[in-house]
Amino acid sequence: MKVIVNGAGGYMGNILRRLVEEGNQGAELAAAVESFAPAENTIPSLEAFTGEADCIIDFSHPSGTRALVDYAVARKLPLVISTTGQEEKEMALIRDAAREIPVFFSHNMAIAAILVGQLCKSIAKAFPDADIEIIDHHHNRKVDVPSGTALMIANAIKEVKTDATFNIGRPSNGRRTKQEIGIHALRRGNVVGTHEIIFDTGTQTFTIRHEAHDRAMFAEGSITAAAFLIRQKPGLYTMKDMVGQL
Repeated sequence: MKVIVNGAGGYMGNILRRLVEEGNQGAELAAAVESFAPAENTIPSLEAFTGEADCIIDFSHPSGTRALVDYAVARKLPLVISTTGQEEKEMALIRDAAREIPVFFSHNMAIAAILVGQLCKSIAKAFPDADIEIIDHHHNRKVDVPSGTALMIANAIKEVKTDATFNIGRPSNGRRTKQEIGIHALRRGNVVGTHEIIFDTGTQTFTIRHEAHDRAMFAEGSITAAAFLIRQKPGLYTMKDMVGQL
């Protein structure tokens, strides 16, 4: 599987490039692309690469979404988007591209994230009146608040707690409602990513906690996603689709 690494000069892109060059899961490096910042041994734009490739894995920036999907669609290349922080205009471009090519999009490329979401759904279904709080803990360089993973977990809970509302950061005084899911973003030091979900019924408490120790786990997940995606028809795929086939 020949992989174009887009965003190869960034922190996660550099890790991904190293894993691909090492042959992780049978991957080979087709090209390393860095459009936003100069980086050694990279190509300055996707358009500059015309060689053979089986897929693109993107760890760049949401502002490059249009150029990314246009290139992938023009070359009919499956596209794994591991970048987070997209607004609705970028998500619309991603959905449009998925009508023509296979696109994999996830707020968190760690397989454990979807498993945490599934566990939370089960608890929320069994205890619909529980107070729910999510603690979203990351390094001090992370831009998006709350993180994509925290939103993924909250949205998983909302699938069974359909009237749920998200109270992000609890910015004002007021008693919590039974519908709200509190989401609290902590940003400090070099924390890779820790998510703690607390369910409190008043008589008992359930706590689910997942802690990432190395950011390489996200790059490994993106390679697993690419191997899954190159076998799929055009469409928009998520971690849930992939985990269901593992």
